[in-house]
Amino acid sequence: MKEKILQKSGEFFLKFGFKSVTMDDIANELGISKKTIYKYFGNKEELVDESISHLHGVILKSVSCICDKGYNAIEENFEIKNTFKDLFKNTDDSPMYQLQKYYPKTYNKLMTDEFHMFKNCILKNIEKGINEGLYRDNINIELITKFYFSLVMSVHDTNLHKYNKNTINTLELKALEYHTRAIATEKGIKILEKQLEQNAN
Repeated sequence: MKEKILQKSGEFFLKFGFKSVTMDDIANELGISKKTIYKYFGNKEELVDESISHLHGVILKSVSCICDKGYNAIEENFEIKNTFKDLFKNTDDSPMYQLQKYYPKTYNKLMTDEFHMFKNCILKNIEKGINEGLYRDNINIELITKFYFSLVMSVHDTNLHKYNKNTINTLELKALEYHTRAIATEKGIKILEKQLEQNAN
């Protein structure tokens, strides 16, 4: 039951917002009493925190599965981007704004966890791409990783701007293209162009 509560809570929080969703909403959707929820979670803040940790675990598992499928480094990045697009297709950026405003500790923990996951993922991807001859071998991997992470996160920063979902998807694709062009070899650029063509729609 705890797993079901976490899964449904995560879906609701991302779709409607961390502040907007109540314990009653979650209980009604699952057809259970609030008492059942409080059996596993002391309060809403605890539920939000564990829901975020659960979501982070789902993301890690999804990324790991992609990395095990034998794609080259550039294909791998596009597969990861498309997986994220599918995972968050029913959300907008207002939930993250609410998380940052009303649950700052959980938000900061999420950003730290996401950066470490992102950093490890990109580091491995760059090393893989260099070995495959798709990325140049004279790049500063640490700086490239931080720059790309900052670029992607800025797309979702509601303090800077508000975009609709289609615009966000376009900007994420442009960020990936920008990142790849900055480090790719001629061989890598050819694969990038093919991926951009396949992801044009």
